[in-house]
Order: sequence, then C-alpha cells, then structure tokens
Amino acid sequence: MQKNILVTGGAGFIGSNFIHYMLEKYPDSKIINLDALTYAGNLENLKSVENNPNYKFVHGDITDKKLVNDLMKEIDLVVHFAAESHVDRSIEDSDIFVKTNINGTLNLLEAARDNGGVRFHHISTDEVFGSLAPDDLAFNEQSCYDPRSPYSASKASADHLVRAYYHTHDLPITISNCSNNYGPYQFPEKLIPLFVTNLIDDKKIPIYGNGGAIRDWLHVKDHCIAINKIIQEGKIGETYCVGGNAEKTNMDITKIILKEMNRGEEMIEYVDDRKGHDLRYAIDFSKIKDELDWEPSISFEEGTAQTIQWYKDNEDWWRPLKEK
Repeated sequence: MQKNILVTGGAGFIGSNFIHYMLEKYPDSKIINLDALTYAGNLENLKSVENNPNYKFVHGDITDKKLVNDLMKEIDLVVHFAAESHVDRSIEDSDIFVKTNINGTLNLLEAARDNGGVRFHHISTDEVFGSLAPDDLAFNEQSCYDPRSPYSASKASADHLVRAYYHTHDLPITISNCSNNYGPYQFPEKLIPLFVTNLIDDKKIPIYGNGGAIRDWLHVKDHCIAINKIIQEGKIGETYCVGGNAEKTNMDITKIILKEMNRGEEMIEYVDDRKGHDLRYAIDFSKIKDELDWEPSISFEEGTAQTIQWYKDNEDWWRPLKEK
C-alpha cells in the first residue's frame, strides 16, 4: 500500500467517505486532503479525523501549479476526486467546470509526471457515455463517449487527458467511471438527500418531468471499496466501470423514500424537466467483478434506509448547508 496519499476534493461527499475508509483500513498511511472548499466542500465531513496525526488538510485549488507541485514531492499516490459535479450548475455557468475539471486535472497530471511518475487514480462518471434507451445494453469500458452536458463534457475531457498521459508519458494511471453515488455526507442539493431533508422539513419533493429518468445507484461505501481495489490490484492504464446493480427511475426512488418516511404521494411536486436530461444510465461492472473480485454489497433498499436514518440523525450537519 502506498504510504503517502494525496486526495483531491477530499472534503466533498465521495472524497471524505474515501478518507474515512482509508484511514480506518490503513492506519499507517498518511493522507493529504487538498480541497478548495467550494460550496460542496465541507470540513465538517472530516471532523472525527481532523486531529489524526496521519491526516492533513490543505486549503487550496488544484489549478494552483506551485502548490500542487510542492505537495506532489512527497506523494506516492494521487486519488483525484476534485471536480465541479452538478449538472444544473454546469448548464447555468460552464466556465468553472472547464477550469476545475479540465485545467485542474491537467495541472495534477503535470505535477505527477514531473515528480517521478506518481501513481494516479482518476474518479470519473458514467455520464461521459451519454444516454441509454430503456432496452440498450449498459455502459462498459468499451462504450463510446457521448457527453450531453457541460459537466459530463468536462469530465470526458479529463478522462482523455489522463489516458493521454499514460500513453504519452508512461504515467501509471487508472480510471474508474461510476454510477450515481448516495450515502452519508452528500450535499443536500442532490436527489436523495434533497428528498429526505425536504420531507423532514415537511416540504414537497420536486420531480423532473414524469419521474421516468433511470439511474444506477451505488452506495458510497461500496464505491470506496472498489476504488481501493483498483488502486491495489488494477492494471495500469486500464479503466474500470463501477456500478451498484440498482437501476431505478426517479419515481421508484421517490416511492421508496416516501414509504420509508411514512409519507404519501401528495408530497410530490412535478417540475419542468432538466434541459438535455439523459433518459438512462446503467453500468456493466463485470470487468471489475471478474478481474478484481469486486461487486456491490449494499442493496439499494438497505442503503437507502441507512442514508435516511443518517440524515435524521445529523440535522446539525445538513441544515446549515440548505440555508446557504
């Protein structure tokens, strides 16, 4: 196991869960968390480890060349989560998505190359592959890229840059493209925490269009286990698709949450559909299952119940975020 790890975007949802997971699994490893603390970055996610001598937080931007290069000098492994990630925000203002997701990734790759070829794992998304029809085969590692939003286009660009540094500079990279994550510490503008926290506050839950959009859902703990599997055992230069084996329509999810929270469908509010809203994402994770012996272990029903309870138990965490 690499001893000195740089986690970018570690104060965000998936990044903070990954830091918790790695510090527990590898207590002797040292983790530096580089995060700009934009709206979705929250140091409260890491309150329980802030005094851990093997954890260090650095407030900074991945586009800061000097800072990134200085940090990279003592690093054995980069796990790159940092990204602007909300589709609606990318439609409203695309500039920051290009700056962070493309230029920031390039800056990290340059620093990794210039410091002896640091092992680099890049976290991507299934959204780079575009949209599926209901009967289409699920995305896999051979799927063509067809991004439909400024967000997914910027992530697709980052994926291509990472691969280019492997082919051009022999940088030891891997990439993972995951489906929709859910679980603790997810910013409350995202679908599941938005619905749960609205219902806690006796507010209606907004559904785009008719609620027919389909997504595959992956519990963040399962995702963290998969990332570590890829880092430890994955083949350099390869991509691995990570899915949750839980395709659901937005309406399916709504009904599951309503039932779990003992509320009725009168709490649903239908709103205009998102521009360019992709119909369906689905992940075929057979490669990581066959090669690395990973598959999701948390069912959507179990994970949703746990997640709802977490938001009920942690109002002091999410309430200030909803008031921003």
